[in-house]
Amino acid sequence: MPRVLVIVPAYNEAGSLPQVLGELTTLYPQYDVVVINDASRDSTAEVVRSTGVRLVTLPCNLGIGGAMQTGFSLARDEGYDIAVQVDGDGQHPASQVDVLVEIICRTGCDIAIGSRFITGEGYQSTALRRLGIRVFSATLSAFTHTRITDPTSGFRALSRRAIHLLAREYAEDYPEVEAIVVAHRAGLCIREVPVQMSARSAGISSIRALHSIGYIFKVSLSIVMCSIRQRTVLP
Repeated sequence: MPRVLVIVPAYNEAGSLPQVLGELTTLYPQYDVVVINDASRDSTAEVVRSTGVRLVTLPCNLGIGGAMQTGFSLARDEGYDIAVQVDGDGQHPASQVDVLVEIICRTGCDIAIGSRFITGEGYQSTALRRLGIRVFSATLSAFTHTRITDPTSGFRALSRRAIHLLAREYAEDYPEVEAIVVAHRAGLCIREVPVQMSARSAGISSIRALHSIGYIFKVSLSIVMCSIRQRTVLP
C-alpha cells in the first residue's frame, strides 16, 4: 500500500470543510489528511482543529500556489508516495480520490487529473470559465501531445517524482495549468480520469466573472513563459 497524503488547501472555507474532511476521514482511514490554512480570516482553523485533522496555518495569505507548494513540500519531506489535492470548497468528490490513486499505482503515471469534461456529467463551471478552459485545453494538448480536457482542475494525484518536482517549482496564482507544462517538460507522464464534480458548497470563488478575461490572458502568458524557461531536470 502506498503512503498517501491528501492535501486540502483552504482559504475561508469554514462552511464547507466539515463535510469535506468528514468524507475524507470516513472513506480513507488509511490515508493521512492535512489542511493548509492559507491565513484564513474566518473560523477555518477552529473548524479543522475540531475535526482532529492535521492543520498547517500559513502566517500570511500566499494563494493556492503557495498553499499547495507547502503541502507538496510536506509530502516530500515526510516521504509520501502519492499526494492528492482535494479543494476545501466541496467541489471535488471525495469518493473518487481512490480513482486517482489507483491510476497512479496501476499505470505508473506521475500526475492523474480528475476531468469533469470527459463524460460531461456533473458541474461544468460557468460559461466564461469554460471558454478559458477550452483555450488552455487546445494549447496544452498541442504542447504535450496528450489530450488535456480539464487543465484547470485542481483535483489531481501526484507520484513521488511529481511531488519532488512541484515542491520545487509551482506557480503562485492559478498554478494548475502551468504545472502541466512544468511536468511535461520534466518528462513526467500525465493522464486524465473522468470524475463528476459539484458546485462549491459554501464560500466564494477566487475567480470572479469580471476577472475571467484577465485570468485567460494571464494564464495563457504563463504557458508561453513557462515553455521557454530552462527545463527542470529530475535526478
